[in-house]
Amino acid sequence: MAFSFKGGIHPDYNKERTYASPIEVLPPTEEMYLPLSQHIGAPCIPTVKPGDKVKMGQIIADNPVAMACPIHSPVSGTFKGVIQHWHPSGTRQPTMVIENDGLDTVDETLHPYEGDLDDLTPADIIQFARESGTVGMGGAAFPLHVKLKTAFDKKIETIIINGSECEPFITADHRAMVEYPSTIINGVKLIMKCLNKDTAVVAIESNKPDAIAAMSKAAEDSDIRICELPTKYPQGGEKQLIKAITGREIPPGKLPMDIGCAVFNVDTCASLFRYVSKGRPLTKRVCTVSGSAVNSPANLLVRIGTPYYALFDYCNGFIEDPYKIISGGPMMGTAQHALETPVVKNTSALLAFCGDEEGFEENPTCIRCGKCIEVCPMRLLPTYIYQYALAEEFAECKKLNVTDCIECGCCSYVCPGKLHLVQAMRMAKGNIPKS
Repeated sequence: MAFSFKGGIHPDYNKERTYASPIEVLPPTEEMYLPLSQHIGAPCIPTVKPGDKVKMGQIIADNPVAMACPIHSPVSGTFKGVIQHWHPSGTRQPTMVIENDGLDTVDETLHPYEGDLDDLTPADIIQFARESGTVGMGGAAFPLHVKLKTAFDKKIETIIINGSECEPFITADHRAMVEYPSTIINGVKLIMKCLNKDTAVVAIESNKPDAIAAMSKAAEDSDIRICELPTKYPQGGEKQLIKAITGREIPPGKLPMDIGCAVFNVDTCASLFRYVSKGRPLTKRVCTVSGSAVNSPANLLVRIGTPYYALFDYCNGFIEDPYKIISGGPMMGTAQHALETPVVKNTSALLAFCGDEEGFEENPTCIRCGKCIEVCPMRLLPTYIYQYALAEEFAECKKLNVTDCIECGCCSYVCPGKLHLVQAMRMAKGNIPKS
């Protein structure tokens, strides 16, 4: 039986409306919007000029620095230029606009690897990861080639593939594991080959029995183990997942690779294999559209750069005007300002809610119950950090290890006083003294 981790919660998962919904293909819009910042690291720089014709899959932006990966055009058409446009972060950022010609003419330079996959070297796989434009698709958007290179250099001991998908409402990874498990498993094998490891563990929560069955069958002739984990939020957090699988704990200020572990999302693995086997870079991803305001929730295969309104229109719009729209899950996602905002590489879900379902309080009061401390999976003291953050005593927040907060929202979820705990953590982390 797998280990568990301290803290965590069991929210209403609300996955029922899309749990069994097959992935549907969303047609592209007439204009596609590609933010130049879609990953952790340096933003990309356009490699085409306004008025240039582009083809589907063509690299249209890149940056030669190490912490970057290219952006590929999701359609064929004309590059119209760079504008300031809404970004999922809630800010306006430089964004490339592609006018879709509707032809989907594929870039002729794209082609699958024609040799024997067994002959690939770690350097080959790392290079393919970069060329594909693949980033961590579970939310972090860390460039895959950088993660593979770092893991190779550190000679990690344990590869963990994250299929937990513990956030409420989201079923994108679930459907991916059910519908194309072999693609995921083959991607895992590439990562194993890159890191010179004979084994890997795929972690899936117990509330996804069909995904466990599909992945187990796809992995039956390999040394990839499918590990069924108890359902608990935030099981999908890297540190919690490592604790559950290996029993190891990551010390404050350290990373998974510092204790010999590397964690990859299931759809990240699939994206790598698609590029190697079919020559298809990351231009599409699965996105769950759900929430109480959505008429017909669905799991959609969406081209990166598609405006949010197109996803909601496909799902027959809203039951009523939404009170809040969130990119990502309800626990860790980001509230959105505009439906013109586009899907980016790490957009796993788009949620719309009726009414004030979060129960926002303008002037919340701490009643000193300690529930936030009980559920914190990082063993922090949220209520104390909150008080120091409000007093702008950020050095004290640092002493209480606020930088270890993963912003999972467990503390805010259980707080009877409805304190704005996660917001306080973010504020404190952004104001930590450098010295």
